[in-house]
Amino acid sequence: MKQGYYHLLAIAVVVVWGLTYISTKVLIQHGLHPHEIFFYRFLVAYAGIWLIAPRRLLANSWKEEGLLALAGFFGGSLYFYTENTALGMTQASNVAFLLCTAPLLTAFLSAACYKEVRLGVRLLAGSLLALCGVGLIVFGGKEGLKVSPWGDLLTLSAAFSWACYSLVIRRLSHYPVSFITRKVFFYGLLTILPLFAIFPFRSNVGILSQSAVWMNLLFLALVASLICFVAWNVALKKIGVMHTSNYIYLSPLVTLGASMLILGEGLTLTSAVGAACILGGVYWAEKKSGV
Repeated sequence: MKQGYYHLLAIAVVVVWGLTYISTKVLIQHGLHPHEIFFYRFLVAYAGIWLIAPRRLLANSWKEEGLLALAGFFGGSLYFYTENTALGMTQASNVAFLLCTAPLLTAFLSAACYKEVRLGVRLLAGSLLALCGVGLIVFGGKEGLKVSPWGDLLTLSAAFSWACYSLVIRRLSHYPVSFITRKVFFYGLLTILPLFAIFPFRSNVGILSQSAVWMNLLFLALVASLICFVAWNVALKKIGVMHTSNYIYLSPLVTLGASMLILGEGLTLTSAVGAACILGGVYWAEKKSGV
């Protein structure tokens, strides 16, 4: 029962993260730059987590403090900057699809870094089936695939960065989740600061005063970052990197469901087949992988 709870927790996080594309797009359309969105988002989340995190400042060793800094870089500044920038350079469908390569990248990196991790045929087959389902949903419409080299490369960089984050967190599982998450927010903020030397910090008072802007920022900061990062790190700790990462494939289903409920779009045959492939692939990988 407890294991099932953590699986549901990971699914709930993916559902929320599946809605963040919309908020990010809104903020970009209102004039905020990708690194500014990340900075405001993590600054509010960092302030919020001090209410729940222990007041411990440093890790047990400088080596582990360095790992926490890497987690903040890979899972914070690098991931979100590349993802947010890619959204302005390529189709949102490309971003949604390429980010779903993160579980496969995580699997390969885990096998390369940890001898005890083996890539079973069923795990890979389930992951590939789910990824094919993502492709059917994302590219099954009229637009299809349109290659945008720089934007697509940035998205793949974001997926690789998230895979690295997952592996680093695995090595820090002996720390409280709230402490890890707080340090991720701190080092995420610290490592984004050099970008402000290239793109100077602007006074965005006029933009931030708009209700659409601050409401979306609060959603990204408090729900998608503060709550969801804690929940995701709990899932990583309790059910493992591979099991947790596989639920990323469900993200396009959130977008599909939202378009049906909010926009009134119908369910096409291609989307239905894609949804079946995702659910079947995730079930197969989770049921048989044993990783």
